[in-house]
Amino acid sequence: MRILFVAPECLPFSKTGGLADVVGALPRVLAARGHEATVFLPRYRRTQPGTVVLPRLVIPLGPQLHPVAIQQGPTLGGVRVLLVDYPLYFDRDGLYVDGGTDYPDNAERFTLLCRAALEFVKQEAVPDLIHCHDWQSALVPVLLKTLYADEPRLGRVPTVFTVHNLGYQGFFLPDVLDRIGLPGRLFSVDALEFYGRVNFLKGGLVFADFVTTVSKGYAEEIQTPEYGHGLDGVIRARRATVTGIVNGVDYTEWNPEADKFLAANYSVEKLDAKLVCKKDLLQQFKLPADDLTTPVIGMVSRFATQKGFDLIAEVAGTLMEDELKIVALGTGEPHYEELFRQLAQRFPQKMAVRVAYDNTLAHKIEGGSDIFLMPSRYEPCGLNQIYSLRYGTVPVVRATGGLDDTIEPFDPSTGQGTGFKFTPYSGTALLDCLRQALDLYHGHPRAWQRLMRNGMHKDFSWNHSAAEYEQLYERVVKSAQRK
Repeated sequence: MRILFVAPECLPFSKTGGLADVVGALPRVLAARGHEATVFLPRYRRTQPGTVVLPRLVIPLGPQLHPVAIQQGPTLGGVRVLLVDYPLYFDRDGLYVDGGTDYPDNAERFTLLCRAALEFVKQEAVPDLIHCHDWQSALVPVLLKTLYADEPRLGRVPTVFTVHNLGYQGFFLPDVLDRIGLPGRLFSVDALEFYGRVNFLKGGLVFADFVTTVSKGYAEEIQTPEYGHGLDGVIRARRATVTGIVNGVDYTEWNPEADKFLAANYSVEKLDAKLVCKKDLLQQFKLPADDLTTPVIGMVSRFATQKGFDLIAEVAGTLMEDELKIVALGTGEPHYEELFRQLAQRFPQKMAVRVAYDNTLAHKIEGGSDIFLMPSRYEPCGLNQIYSLRYGTVPVVRATGGLDDTIEPFDPSTGQGTGFKFTPYSGTALLDCLRQALDLYHGHPRAWQRLMRNGMHKDFSWNHSAAEYEQLYERVVKSAQRK
């Protein structure tokens, strides 16, 4: 099958979150399984230029014409990577925001991405299916069923739309439709209109042939008012064509036995070297590394309320009374960045933070921590808790979405389970759960080792998830052929 992925980011070309990991991995696994996969992305400032394959492709957006170039990046494990090169829109410091504020022309930027993908494949081989990701590529199914509906081949191409995070929807004022060249009739409740604004993500939900989310639990949650961000009714209305497929993990990248970023490699049979990684991690964060019996809690995350940082703020002072160290890596909402800086200054022997995204440090945190903390308010899938399992770093998570799907609570009486979970969204529940983990760590070292090994034996490789996507693609393509 010929599959085109249209996405705003993809490792190793660009990344702000787990979406990039998925788009960097799933097409490669599908290619290895015999499919022809192509990924279509923007070429951002930090994306290395590729080889020009089409020097000029004119993209209409409303009254404006935008000449772009199409480059081909390095092949990604048998996957062709195409980059839309348009410096006016993509040669910027950030992918979507500048100093915490959305770029004012994001609607134009990502409409251009969608139209460039469709205009390019019109001139090449039309794919059997297009797989779109999040609001930035949600207009692909909208365009196919409006402006491209009469195209002889392209107009019949089916789409799958994956929601990685329903909390990011792409809201714009109604006049945006004129600017991007979409018909005004789309500003209606059964199309893109959402409480007086245009909602790109809603377009994907309404117009795609099938909708997926990144875990089965999240697919259920987003059909409720609590987690639906105002779109639960839209999703419930098409529940027969909504499913969840849990993200896989690229174990060629995340494997403590071969991880080039770790100070020492280790395995489930040889765990002692994890202490070498722990010492290296503490030294990287300039924390005391003389006593390696003190548990280290690691976090790699966007610093955001969605990730449970309001709970961490609530219990941080109390938590610091315990025997532990905390290392945190990430960027996000300025008040949480400042909170962590202040905690690190207040507890310089116990707490360290790096306000940045650093892939090397992310690996070192997985390898050197004893506990990985993810107290998310909601979590569509989550990847770090799955990485943590393979690294023998015990996850402490809130039971929501993909976290609930992938982590099994540890039962000391049977020795079964892979981590610790709490359900009420409260600082008290978080603190109680963390202290259960700390009590097991301090008081029952054999049980802790069993818990570590349980997680390391789990397999969340992409092959299983890719097989589910294959079945879905075949179903969607056959359904489109019958129309």
